[in-house]
Amino acid sequence: MKVIGLTGSIGMGKSTASNTFRRLRVPVFDADAAVHALQGRGGAAVAPIEAAFPGTTRDGRVSREALRARVLGDPAALKRLEAIMHPLVRRAERAFLAACRRRGEALAVLDVPLLLETGGQHRVDLVVVVSAPAAVQRARVLRRGGMTPDRLAAILARQMPDARKRRMADHVIHTGLTRHHAQRQIRALVRSL
Repeated sequence: MKVIGLTGSIGMGKSTASNTFRRLRVPVFDADAAVHALQGRGGAAVAPIEAAFPGTTRDGRVSREALRARVLGDPAALKRLEAIMHPLVRRAERAFLAACRRRGEALAVLDVPLLLETGGQHRVDLVVVVSAPAAVQRARVLRRGGMTPDRLAAILARQMPDARKRRMADHVIHTGLTRHHAQRQIRALVRSL
């Protein structure tokens, strides 16, 4: 089974790319969804996060707003949070890949926003980066509810620059044109694999 690492900075079209892989019947592990489940009611990350960041959980789940307020702009706090979350997400990822292997899947996708920033390229057979021009990225992100230019800047500061991600990629999916154009690129990639 070939494992594709799908990544890209915020607003580059990674969700659309993931959905295209799913429509092509390629199983996708969504790291963001895993984080939400782990931090949701009864999730395995709730108690350790409350212990590390008291007052950031409510009703048995992590308050993402409270947690964001505690870690944004605090590199040491962010490292503590990553030390809690990364092993739990990796465990979920390994379970996903094991299930794909048992089913005899030919391909599987790991949709991981910080794949390259965390050295995840070593866990996959090839890296696919979604990329769009910076102006397109900014416009997409600022249309999201609750997003501000300052928050976008803080997020981008944590992410590897797009140009560097493209250099590290085995394949780049250009998402700055039409959705159909990006989908054609993904279909061609899946056929080639």
